[in-house]
Amino acid sequence: MHHDEEAALRRAAFGDAPDIADRRLAAATTPRGRWLAAVVLGARGRYAAAAALLGELQRGGDPVLAALAGATFAAHRRQLGGHAAALPWDGAAALRASGACGPPDEDGADAAGALADALLGLAADNLALGRFGAARRLVARAEAGEPGWRARVRAGWVGAELALARGLPGDAVPAAERAALLARDRGAARHAVKSDLVLAAALAATGDPGDRHRAASLVTDAAERARRWRLGSLTWPAGLLAADLDPARADWNRSRVTRELYALLPAADPLGRRLARASAWVPI
Repeated sequence: MHHDEEAALRRAAFGDAPDIADRRLAAATTPRGRWLAAVVLGARGRYAAAAALLGELQRGGDPVLAALAGATFAAHRRQLGGHAAALPWDGAAALRASGACGPPDEDGADAAGALADALLGLAADNLALGRFGAARRLVARAEAGEPGWRARVRAGWVGAELALARGLPGDAVPAAERAALLARDRGAARHAVKSDLVLAAALAATGDPGDRHRAASLVTDAAERARRWRLGSLTWPAGLLAADLDPARADWNRSRVTRELYALLPAADPLGRRLARASAWVPI
């Protein structure tokens, strides 16, 4: 039963079946299963439920799962605009992972994957805080450790976002293209949606009409998949991109983003809600 449970949760978190039933998330019994359930819950914007599972794992005796849980919790803080709040959680996860060991895992649920998660989380935190040099060094450090597919996808996201922040869309596009191609090749549905959104943002920034047309198509398709699979953490960023790419429907898209955020926030913990309301990244 545990093997079947974990296989289904892996397909939801990192594979081709993200729309797993809520009851199966609630029924996760093993520590690894609860971490995977928390990953899915966060992707759906159910941050308080995810935090309850992650807090238990962070206090547990398994350093790999504690590090994975810490980096996941930090990612959920970033999704609510709390980059500064995420930074100490990523730092603690990196420390836990640095001293951990254990067998390799195909989805990076191992010591090397946990360290890559934390380093890339720290890179994203520093990027949002304007520390571009630190972000570049952290991405390079994560990539130097022969990371698995998931870390390579995430490195593409952060690399593209860093290039955009530095005003270099020509560098952002290939980084995002690599992430999108790898996510599709792995059959990683959720990662493919996020990759397409990052690629759309990079294409839109080039200013080329053909690139903007492709970006709009990517956003439309990614938003439809995100809504179908209840990926609340991705639907509202897709709406913001759609508003930028379609001026004629910008007000409608921004209104939809506002509705989605107000529907999402009650599922966050109190600090998460405060971070979102105080963040310049979350349009509330």
